[in-house]
Amino acid sequence: MRKFFEYTKQAILITFTMFLLCGFIYPLAVTALAQGVFPHKANGSLIEVDGQARGSELIGQAFLKPAYFWGRVSSVNYNVYTMKDTIPDENDQLNYSGVSSGSFNYAPTNPALKKRIEADIEKFLLANPAVERQDIPADLMTASGSGLDPHISVKAAEIQIQRIVQASGLSEREIRKIMDTYTEKQTLGIFGENKINVLMANLAIMKRVEERNG
Repeated sequence: MRKFFEYTKQAILITFTMFLLCGFIYPLAVTALAQGVFPHKANGSLIEVDGQARGSELIGQAFLKPAYFWGRVSSVNYNVYTMKDTIPDENDQLNYSGVSSGSFNYAPTNPALKKRIEADIEKFLLANPAVERQDIPADLMTASGSGLDPHISVKAAEIQIQRIVQASGLSEREIRKIMDTYTEKQTLGIFGENKINVLMANLAIMKRVEERNG
């Protein structure tokens, strides 16, 4: 019986100690370190415009107007929904699937994949008549694994310049300067590829247009 109480006491002390270390001390230490050293990243890499959060550098947004860069296809529509999306259509299909992340996960032989890609290509060519079908970069027609990727390749941005210049009223030089500003280089100069943050670039275009229209 004596050993039972001793073992029970040890178990309770170990449990309490681990609870204190892992449940309070460690999280507080990590939070304090993150807030002290990387406050911007620790708070979600939020982008603020006029004192209000407009998004995160890590999460894309749906831009459909011709004056802005179009990002990658998103199976979750970047979690942008309207009340209409919550109502089943004539085929009893519901566009709203809740806030989530993920890809279409279609197999290469799935007819729905071909149908979706063909529709997106036609839409893109209609908005960018100077672009040839074979010149459309693959990343503009394929979805990212999360459906929330804010980046596109430099080439994917370049073939949209003419449309953006015409629709925004900004010069090609201004658009290219914005592209250069928000181009993220290869990691360590060798991993991945140069890519452009669509959200950051589009917010810069929006600001520049507002300044011009004054």
